[in-house]
Amino acid sequence: RNGDGRAVLRSSVREFLCSEAMHYLGIPTTRAASLVVSDDDVWRDQFYNGNIKKERGAVVLRLAKSWFRIGSLEILAHSGELDLLRRLLDFIIQEHFPSIAMNDSNRYLEFFSTVVSETANLIALWMSVGFAHGVCNTDNFSLLSITIDYGPFGFMDSYDPNFVPNTSDDERRYKIGNQANVGLFNLSKLLQALKPLLDPRQKQLASQILEGYGEHYYSRFTELFKTKLGLLGEKENDNYLIAFLLKVSLRC
Repeated sequence: RNGDGRAVLRSSVREFLCSEAMHYLGIPTTRAASLVVSDDDVWRDQFYNGNIKKERGAVVLRLAKSWFRIGSLEILAHSGELDLLRRLLDFIIQEHFPSIAMNDSNRYLEFFSTVVSETANLIALWMSVGFAHGVCNTDNFSLLSITIDYGPFGFMDSYDPNFVPNTSDDERRYKIGNQANVGLFNLSKLLQALKPLLDPRQKQLASQILEGYGEHYYSRFTELFKTKLGLLGEKENDNYLIAFLLKVSLRC
């Protein structure tokens, strides 16, 4: 796409509609405030097959409480700008994590714990409606655990853990069945960015928090699917039933 940074009308309409759908499905997301059609033409190879066409451009105005992402901290740690990293992190905590006291020496640890659990919750919600993000890199993962990017997303028409909405994702890295694992990978990158600000004890505790990500995700995933099935209480075979029905759906 020659890195022109533009969007076409077709994808902009999808982006507008999907973010509103996600909001009313109860999934944390940015909102689309407006969509303006541009007079400029944009050249796009929609299916990456060499068939380039001229399309109308458009601009979507998106709103969110914050656009800080895992990548926002990752880039500062990578470049060794630790003072700026600390200042930015303190600002994010003060502005968006009111339950964390700024005079708490463990505030970065508390911050990381919150992001881990809320990221697990967000991806479980995605899975509960069959939403595939499409590009789950650290720059598209919000520190507030909201859905912030609507590029090559898609919803499954029928259950398929190998579903990929991004035609350029030849390796299927971001297939829907791998979203939880990619979430863990991104959180590990967040921990790596935070480590220069943590003492040895905090680093050990943070690693333990990250190890609990899978349990957080699985618990929320199970809770959501049990609600869908109308299962009450806790039964030994609940998880087996969920897995069985998903397997049956795959065969269909």
